[in-house]
Formats: sequence, structure tokens, C-alpha cells
Amino acid sequence: MGQTVLITGATGLIGKVIVEQCLAKDFTVHFLTTVRSKIVSGSQLKGFYWDPQHHTIDPACFEGVDAIINLAGTTVAQRWTKSAKHHILNSRILTLRLLSDTIKNQNIQIKQIISASAIGIYPDSKVRYYEEDFQGTDATFLRKVVHEWEDELESFKALGIRTTILRIGIVLDSLEGALPKLIQPIKNFVGSSLGSGEQWQSWIHKDDLGRMFLFALEHELEGVYNAVAPNPVQQSELTRILSRILKRPLLLPKVPEFVLFLLLGEMSALVLESQRVCANKIQTAGFEFNYHELIPALENLL
Repeated sequence: MGQTVLITGATGLIGKVIVEQCLAKDFTVHFLTTVRSKIVSGSQLKGFYWDPQHHTIDPACFEGVDAIINLAGTTVAQRWTKSAKHHILNSRILTLRLLSDTIKNQNIQIKQIISASAIGIYPDSKVRYYEEDFQGTDATFLRKVVHEWEDELESFKALGIRTTILRIGIVLDSLEGALPKLIQPIKNFVGSSLGSGEQWQSWIHKDDLGRMFLFALEHELEGVYNAVAPNPVQQSELTRILSRILKRPLLLPKVPEFVLFLLLGEMSALVLESQRVCANKIQTAGFEFNYHELIPALENLL
């Protein structure tokens, strides 16, 4: 058998891909869930209950575990009401705090934690090309969340645990995430570019992202890495490529920014902000993408 990993957020888009890839490598997977009915107990896949809101966890989840893959966090793709903002932040902070407190208090030996983060940490810019060492930010909600999320991982470093952060871009999957939301209007002949269409969108195929988490584990990577494909595209280009693959014309003008703000509120930042993000660091570490270019990635998924 391979190593034993503990996964949080195992039932999400990325989590399902990573679980599948772990099992294919003969790893044993422990996963944490807040839903008792989802707990399973197989030889290779074992579920354990936790409740981060009430700081409760089944410590048996750590037995034999070499590394933690942390994907826990409520989706940011929801209207940013006051309570939603509270959940978005707390679902990331409280989960990490519960893990590090339990590891510390019970003197559990863990070699590595690989945690999801987001390219949302980089300020909106149509001209900058962001590498991991970029310093500086602004006070927007998304930036605040990602900063606090990454800061919370310092507690693992303090325990001597190798800490790896993957800043994830737009994850491409045919059933979940951003792609189905972009496809639907195009299929129904009401597709168009969003905002100026000039904003950069840094994307990654879900399979490459899963492989990147396991690459970070198997090659004992440490520090921050951008988890995006090497070729970001502008929003209008993404829309054009989708319309070509789906064989649907783009008949409507661009959706103005103010309309998106009326529809989505503050959350419109998710589609209007521009982050052109560099993948050089992970490639230099030896990771090879199966999907460098957008068209083959979309053709594979669609």
C-alpha cells in the first residue's frame, strides 16, 4: 500500500478528483465529513466525523496519516451577504485551526499539509503577470479571505510540518464549478462576454489540479505555488472558444459591468477581476501539465 492521506473537503469538485487519483495509486484515504451518513469504512477509504464550528473531531482520523490535503471551505460563488461572508471565511479558518490544535494537543506526527488557496489573493490587474512572491494587496473581501486562510497555515509551520500552498485558478470541469455556468447561456444562444472581456482568466483542468496536489505530496514540495495552466486567456477569448466548440454563435453584445453588479452584487468580482498568473514555479519543480492550452482542455471535458 502507498501512503495514508487525510483529506478535508473530499466531496467537493477537487476533492473527488484527488480521492480517485489517490485510490488509483493505492493510497489509503481518510476523509473528514460533517455529515454522519457520509461516513464509510472500507479498507482503502475511511470517513471520520468532525464539526469545526464546535471544535469537534474524531482523532482516529489521524491514525497512520503521513499528510493532510486541505480543501475545506464554503464556495465563494454565492451572493456575498453578511452571513455568507462570515461562512466563507470561517469555513476556511476554523477547519485549519481545529486540525492544528488537535495535532499540537495530542502530539500527532504529520509530515506535510498541502492546502488549497486561491489566485484571488492577487489584485485585479490587466497588465501584471503574477508570480508567487508578489507582495502587496488591497482591502477587498476576497483578498482578505485568502490572506487570512494562508496566514492560518503558519500554525502548521510552527509545529515543524512541511507546509505547501496551492493557489488555485478557475477549475475546469464539465459538471461543476464555473464552466457549466459559462456553457449554459451559450448553448441557449444567449452567451456573451462578461464586462470588458479583457480580464485575464487563469484556469486549470481538474485532472491536472488533482495531479498537482499529489505531485506536491510525492516530491515533498514546500512553500507557495500557483495552481494554474501555463496559458491564461482573456474572458472574451474563453467565450469565443466555447462558442466554437459548442457550435453556437455569439449573438449578444458584452454584458456591461454594472449589469453584472446588479445581478451578482459584490460577488461580480469573481467574473470581472483580472488575474494573469504564472505557472513557471511548479513547472520548474518538475510538474508536467497534460493540458497546457485551453482548447484541448475544453475538448476533453466537453
